[in-house]
Amino acid sequence: MRRADRLFQIIQILRRSRVVTARRLSEELEVSERTIYRDVRDLMSSGVPIEGEAGVGYMLRGYDLPPLMFTRDEIEALVLGTRVVQTWADPELARAAKQALQKVEAVLPVGKDHLVRETPLFAPPGGYQVEVSVDLTGLRRAVRDSRKVRFNYRDSQGAETERTVQPLGMAFYGPVWLLVTWCELRQDFRTFRPDRMFDLRILETTFTKDPAHSLQSFLAAVRVATENHE
Repeated sequence: MRRADRLFQIIQILRRSRVVTARRLSEELEVSERTIYRDVRDLMSSGVPIEGEAGVGYMLRGYDLPPLMFTRDEIEALVLGTRVVQTWADPELARAAKQALQKVEAVLPVGKDHLVRETPLFAPPGGYQVEVSVDLTGLRRAVRDSRKVRFNYRDSQGAETERTVQPLGMAFYGPVWLLVTWCELRQDFRTFRPDRMFDLRILETTFTKDPAHSLQSFLAAVRVATENHE
């Protein structure tokens, strides 16, 4: 977590509780108590009205953020989207979704914050989920950082091949994920299911984005194929 995000989270935790100890803050944010002491001191010196001291606890007085205005449909969309991510995405992205929703809840107008908690839309885990043994977080970061990926792949017929690919994007087609790539073996676009990958390696080698091999070119090709099929 970036320090700026951690400082924001400290304020949100203090807003939700009367008195919060440094230990509780450190456990919730997964940092040391010494880091919490330093962060709280910096917040206080910047004008945030935090009262308390180390070893006793902290509380926030008379501090609020300007409200954000959302329609009920917008709130429900945010809540459902967050719950889908928490159920289906990798643990790191699930935590980020939860934190993002907490930020939204914190800046809703007075009397509206309950709408987040009471939204009756859910995305519960189910027995139909396809188990993925490879690192989805690593794949997502490889897409973001333009790093090549190598893995062994078992197709629907049981045939195995080793692939080195340029990862371009990820798509969720419940209950499976797809990795969109430029495959160096086939010299063409290919999609791979992470649940059929094994021996995944995120390489140090990066690739330069070629417009002809880009995600946009892949999506354009899919649109053309769909239109021709229709």
